[in-house]
Amino acid sequence: MIPNTIRIAHAVLYVTDLARSRHFYVELLGLNVLHETAGALYLRGTEDREWTLKLELAPEAGVKHVAYRAGTDADLDALAALLDAQGLPWRWETDLDRPRLLRFQDPSGVPVAYYAESVKHPWLLQDYHLHRGAGLQRIDHINVMTPDVAGTMRWYTEHLGFRLSEYTEDDDGRIWAAWIQRRGSVHDLALTNGTGPRLHHLAYWMPDMQSIIRTCDILAGARMPEHIERGPGRHGVSNAFFLYIRDPDGHRIELYTSDYLTVDPDFEPIRWHLNDPRRQTLWGARTPKSWFEEASVLEAYAGGWVREHESELKGLPVHVI
Repeated sequence: MIPNTIRIAHAVLYVTDLARSRHFYVELLGLNVLHETAGALYLRGTEDREWTLKLELAPEAGVKHVAYRAGTDADLDALAALLDAQGLPWRWETDLDRPRLLRFQDPSGVPVAYYAESVKHPWLLQDYHLHRGAGLQRIDHINVMTPDVAGTMRWYTEHLGFRLSEYTEDDDGRIWAAWIQRRGSVHDLALTNGTGPRLHHLAYWMPDMQSIIRTCDILAGARMPEHIERGPGRHGVSNAFFLYIRDPDGHRIELYTSDYLTVDPDFEPIRWHLNDPRRQTLWGARTPKSWFEEASVLEAYAGGWVREHESELKGLPVHVI
């Protein structure tokens, strides 16, 4: 039985100053506080019916885990059996609104959690009088940098049923990047070549292009234009209109809109040649060096940070979306 993965669900980021992070994510970006504890904020977009971002106070910035929604508890049990069969350690955890989280480290080293049951809350999508800031609408995807794109992609597609939407390949048939999904969009998870594993970014869907441009005005008005790292612009891969920003701890957030559906059973993955510059930027300003080299460290299953490895693929920097 292949566990039924529904979609990307949440991320837990370690931050070093909750008040500073709250100002950035809530007052400027417009995420909504669903729960608040002494050491954490649980946030969601206007369309999210559950929390999709947890900011947890810690001495160092990093990523505790990324999480996916499973269909049922039986899918969690099937995943646990798969992990046992492959010799991958796992454990049960809990969190607010999540009574049963299956926590493990995927074969590439990324800390992952799966859950099926979650407390639902009324959405805020049509409570326009409560909207503020940039207006992030819903969680969209994550992007992980890894030295083994092809191997990691195979594990998710063969064992968890992810489907390939787009990929970058060189003349020798080596895969440099892959965009894979479960919910019928372009991607829930992007895998891109580079030193890792590390989390390159967490992305939120925006209602339109104007809301992304408004984010630039908001950050400029708050005297924080240095938090704008790249964009606005449009990707070739995914066709998305984008903006990349950095939070006060350096975590990268992408604001994202205007991609396409991949739900048809005869959908054919789109191939991009590594040397095609349009894959990275259909139009937009030149990408800064930081965007290729910097990313958030990941927590190891047994504690501490995941050991990073350099990619064996050398040459042109890969596109990270």
